[in-house]
Amino acid sequence: MKIGVTTLEDISALILQSHDLDETLRNIVNLVARRMHTDVCSIYLLDADHQTLRLRASRGLSRKAVGKVTLRIGEGLTGMAAQKRHAIAIEEPQEHPSYRYFKETGEERFHSFLGIPLFEHKDPLGVIVLQTKDPRQFSKEEISALSTIAFQITSIVVNARLLDTVRQHQEESQRVSQALAQAQQNFAASGKTPIALPRDILSGIVAYPGVAIGPAAILEERLGFGDFLHEENVDIKSELKKLESALEKTCIQTLFLEKRVAERLSVNDAAIFHTHLMILEDRSFIKKLQDEINNRHSAAYALEKTVADYIEAFQKMEDPYLRERAADMEDIGRRILANLIGKDSDHALHLKRPSILVARQILPSDMAALDNKQILAIITEVGEKNAHALIMAKSMGIPAIFAVSGALKHIAPDDSLIVDANTGRIYINPLETIRDEYRRLQQDQTREQSRLEVYRDQPAMTADGVRITLRANIGLISDISVAKRFGAEGVGLYRTEFPYMARGDFPSRNDQYELYSRVVEEFDGQPVTIRTLDIGGDKGLPYFSPPKEDNPFMGWRSVRVSLDNRDIFRTQIEAILMAGCHGPVKLLFPMISSMDETRACLEVIEEAKQTLTKEGLNYSHNVPVGVMVEVPAAVRMVPRLVKLVDFFALGTNDLVQYLLAADRNNPLVSKYYDPLHPAVLQVLYEVTDTALSMGKGVSLCGEMATDPLTLLLLIGMGLREFSMPAPFIPRTKAFLKGVSMEMACRRYTEIHSMDSSKQIRKHLAEILEEVELGY
Repeated sequence: MKIGVTTLEDISALILQSHDLDETLRNIVNLVARRMHTDVCSIYLLDADHQTLRLRASRGLSRKAVGKVTLRIGEGLTGMAAQKRHAIAIEEPQEHPSYRYFKETGEERFHSFLGIPLFEHKDPLGVIVLQTKDPRQFSKEEISALSTIAFQITSIVVNARLLDTVRQHQEESQRVSQALAQAQQNFAASGKTPIALPRDILSGIVAYPGVAIGPAAILEERLGFGDFLHEENVDIKSELKKLESALEKTCIQTLFLEKRVAERLSVNDAAIFHTHLMILEDRSFIKKLQDEINNRHSAAYALEKTVADYIEAFQKMEDPYLRERAADMEDIGRRILANLIGKDSDHALHLKRPSILVARQILPSDMAALDNKQILAIITEVGEKNAHALIMAKSMGIPAIFAVSGALKHIAPDDSLIVDANTGRIYINPLETIRDEYRRLQQDQTREQSRLEVYRDQPAMTADGVRITLRANIGLISDISVAKRFGAEGVGLYRTEFPYMARGDFPSRNDQYELYSRVVEEFDGQPVTIRTLDIGGDKGLPYFSPPKEDNPFMGWRSVRVSLDNRDIFRTQIEAILMAGCHGPVKLLFPMISSMDETRACLEVIEEAKQTLTKEGLNYSHNVPVGVMVEVPAAVRMVPRLVKLVDFFALGTNDLVQYLLAADRNNPLVSKYYDPLHPAVLQVLYEVTDTALSMGKGVSLCGEMATDPLTLLLLIGMGLREFSMPAPFIPRTKAFLKGVSMEMACRRYTEIHSMDSSKQIRKHLAEILEEVELGY
């Protein structure tokens, strides 16, 4: 059974038809019971104590049970679904030892049970339950369909509760504002004046590095109300009618946006628009607007004041997730205003000349409208490093600094600015000597970029013609264009955990297939190595909480998590095999430490192939399989692993820290993390030599390949394939042009007998000076 865009639209429409959360839930259980052809659909939500699940809506159970039936987490089959954090599907549930009977529900009539947990980030939120009178075994497709619905319900519940939280914060804010006003009066009465910030230099956090010099262009106030008078004594009926029409148009536009994003990306990606719909239909929000108009203010004024109050409330919240919702309010406010005044909401931002954009905040809609050729750099007062707009700026290669306190206060239109997004500093109308120094830096950077540009489309090759392969590490779709721009020969490491992190639940097989096949097609015949999910350690998922461990880097992580959750693991492998029909794909397993693990992974591949064959789906039957060598045990097992796998990938970032017992992120021991340690070099040589001698492929994925010091040794010991961040590729090609293979092999032989990394580093530095002079 498929739950696609049609059901998404129907559930979205329910939000518009409902007036509160309970009515929305009632409408949803009725719709889901019909679509899933079940006798019962119920929704349980957690009470404020975060331990009690309460029946909030049901189609099929007694109405008297709604609001009264409760279970603790872990109690009954419903509580077990919340505790286990995954779907529970059982035939004849009354025979299960965890079954809990409630007389008021009449559940003894039903002979099947399917429960899907709802999660907000890492925390349980509730459970959606399906039951049927006849015995029924729910299929994987039905479970996947209900999981999609569960994600939508989570969004609806979270946003409904979010609005309640905003109302509470607004009430608190009013009390704080009154106290602050009194404090300001007392401060003024004392005759003291605050110390002004220096106007000539500002600082912030770097989102994307670079240097830019140019005039300031100030983005208009966030909602664009600057040109409207706050007129009073308006025609109340007319303004109320304008407001109603604008809200209706905005709701329709939001539904359209949701449908478009669902079709182009995925249902999960479109879920953000549930927030917009819930706010647009929230009774309290609409009443605030109407109250302002009834007080004889224009609809534009009512909108500005109400939305500004919401934004202020969001920004005061401690939770970063809640603070980010301020951007949603801004987008909603802009679109309502555009419909209110009959203005095209998709107006472009036009600049007279190349300028540095200065704004309180840049929204995704702003970035979509920008002509990036006119934007020299971006400065914002607020924002998060991983905000959508800043990620877009990075993909465009625009230097950006955010969290610049007082930017709009201290920077005037057409001020001459220097944006140093390498250090996070902004100079306002600087002295000529400072300008000259940064112009010189810009010229040096331009010359370097021009010199490296010629290498983009050239093959990587040593001075004596030995071919080296340079591929890109990627994790996001936006990385594709960056990799192609810098001349990557395909993908050597696709980190698939990032798409998992950006969602509210595990992506379905089809979602993953669409994503992986897009990456494969974009590289047009060049190989793409896809690494299976690597979570744990420093990487977690908001909806999948690993157990608390004293040493998570050496605990339950990576392939260990995958093998303990084979359904999730198999789903990902099925998607990767399907994507293999669109171009050359290689499958890579992380953190392998034994033959048993490798065999288990190969068994899952066979299970995946059997499932796809049974379902009649197309997939690649010849996807090469490799393992990452990143723990010491794998190093010793390479002579045996060559019998099972097609290639090896040296994951040097982890391998170095495990070999030397030095966490690379711990400043207390960072000096011990040394890629040029003789033991590290010996291990890399052993793995490379063994793999190549047995006719197996071997590549290196890690920061070692981006450092000329170590790259010289790596190619000298026999490595010919590397995967690295794409911007390093042109520079690496340029370096290789000055190095002969004979020289690299000779230099590796020279350091092979050295027992000190300090001695090795000094020797290499002297060699590199000669190389630099040579090209």
